[in-house]
Amino acid sequence: MSIIADGAVAGSTAPSARSALASLSLSMLLSSLGISSANVALPTLTQAFGASFQETQWVVLAYLLAITTLIVGAGRLGDIIGRRRLLLAGILLFTLASTLCGVAPSVSLLIAARATQGLGAAIMMALAMAFAGETVAKGKTGSAMGLLGTMSAIGTALGPSLGGVLIAGPGWRGIFLVNVPLGVLALLLAYRTLPLDRARPNTDRPGFDPIGTLLLALTLAAYALAMTIGSFGALNVALLLAAVFGAGLFVHVEARAASPLIRLAMFRDPALRASLAMSMLVSAVMMATLVVGPFYLSGALGLDAALVGIVLSVGPLVTALTGVPAGGLADHYGARRMTIVGLIGTAAGCFLLSMMPAALGIPGYIASIVVTTIGYALFQTANNTAVMTDVQADRRGVVSGVLNLARNLGLITGASVMGPVFAFASGASDITTARPDAVAAGMQITFAVAALLIVVALAFAAWSGWRTSLRLRHHQD
Repeated sequence: MSIIADGAVAGSTAPSARSALASLSLSMLLSSLGISSANVALPTLTQAFGASFQETQWVVLAYLLAITTLIVGAGRLGDIIGRRRLLLAGILLFTLASTLCGVAPSVSLLIAARATQGLGAAIMMALAMAFAGETVAKGKTGSAMGLLGTMSAIGTALGPSLGGVLIAGPGWRGIFLVNVPLGVLALLLAYRTLPLDRARPNTDRPGFDPIGTLLLALTLAAYALAMTIGSFGALNVALLLAAVFGAGLFVHVEARAASPLIRLAMFRDPALRASLAMSMLVSAVMMATLVVGPFYLSGALGLDAALVGIVLSVGPLVTALTGVPAGGLADHYGARRMTIVGLIGTAAGCFLLSMMPAALGIPGYIASIVVTTIGYALFQTANNTAVMTDVQADRRGVVSGVLNLARNLGLITGASVMGPVFAFASGASDITTARPDAVAAGMQITFAVAALLIVVALAFAAWSGWRTSLRLRHHQD
């Protein structure tokens, strides 16, 4: 038995398990940092390369698209060839791509390097969660998931402030080059602490599904592009239709593949279906805080940019502080039960935001966001724990990839849907020039819609629990 497995049996406090979790946490931190740190550099990149904003925004989009389209394939490939060796390759690829980003002489090469960096991040995100399930004892899975969630939140919160400091100091290239020493450290930690992949005869090793992987990647790319490029028009409709066609073709191919990328039978599990649907809905709602929050704080409360940034950092900070305790609660009281408690907390926060008068100012907004975020952190940790605890060892990678994909699709959908809802509710063609009372009303209506989405997620949770209890009763009879 490997040293990590020994540590897992002894408990999550074993030194080997703690060291392995440290390497996985650093991988999660780096991949999240890569998402948030580049956003603040877009104006600087536009000036540095003499490019348009439409060109430089692909520095962000290329990374997000690579993660979204490739994360399931990365997880499945780890199940087949070995998670340790693929995770090491992913960290190395991320580190090398960060170097290429830092020395890129043109915006086109920077975009290409960012897409490569996104591939490395997809591997890191999918396999970090898959590894956590086998690094600690089964009863401590929630704590491990909470730790990974905390590191992801820290990366998201740290990115904009760290990016601003680096741009003011060494310049925009520092945003990418800072990942290099951290990537080397993550690689060394992973190499020293993660268990060796179990050797299997080639006859027992399932094959990879390149056709299914390509179809899924193209389908997800079409959907993501439809939701992120420009104002909604004919191109967006065409991309959505392509995504629908691609999804149908993917299901057709997977049903007939000898070794499919995703076994469609796994979606017969009502608990998994509900978990994925809830993850998408809650992620879409949480994106509303990032889309609507800046306009409300500046337009309705009249805050300057610096104060807006400070207030917006409260949410990720609360998530970072709540992740590990949320994991402990999921371990102690049960992941399914804490999933519902988290949804109730998120719904309560959204209802507070939907009824909050602007007169309550910053304290009222922060209090509502804290309630929402605590609920989200508890839900996310408990939901991930419920899904990953009982997954078969040879399917952890692909299930982790699907779970991360549901979250990413929720974020993309939330960004594209909640913005128009807010603009429509505000009754302004240009939200930047809307009256403060119109912005406040738009925020209230948007979060009323968000609260209803969480109620739908609660209905999924109740339906899943009912189906699971029926199945258990049937087995007992």
